[in-house]
Amino acid sequence: MKIYILNGPNLNMLGIREPAHYGNETYQALIDRIESYGKEKGIVTVCRQSNHEGDLVDWIQEAYFEGADGIVINPGAYTHTSVALLDAVKSVSLPTVEVHISKVEEREDFRQISYLRAACFKTITGHGTSGYLEAIDALMALRAEAQTT
Repeated sequence: MKIYILNGPNLNMLGIREPAHYGNETYQALIDRIESYGKEKGIVTVCRQSNHEGDLVDWIQEAYFEGADGIVINPGAYTHTSVALLDAVKSVSLPTVEVHISKVEEREDFRQISYLRAACFKTITGHGTSGYLEAIDALMALRAEAQTT
């Protein structure tokens, strides 16, 4: 199984940016944890981060062309603004989980809208960086369920 883990703007600043919302874990520590978890589960994880919307669109399409089984995406601020990301996820038809480290539903009004959510089969918010591991588990469960039907 191959899963793309895509992170949007400012996620490279984990551990520095607003620790009250995002915690003290660094981005590299998060990636190390995801990769270790993937190896433990027998999954190839392709981890990417960009502050540029077009890069994220390119990687969503790459996931399709590279035969990925699913996508875990934390689009950051693009959650609330990007129809391009929504269209990209819809166009590849890969199972996708939207992840947010903080509880976006308890934050500012503008963070209540997620354009991407319409193309995702699951959204995980407020579970800290462990939400990424939960998203991987959700994709594994979805695949297992599909194989039994």
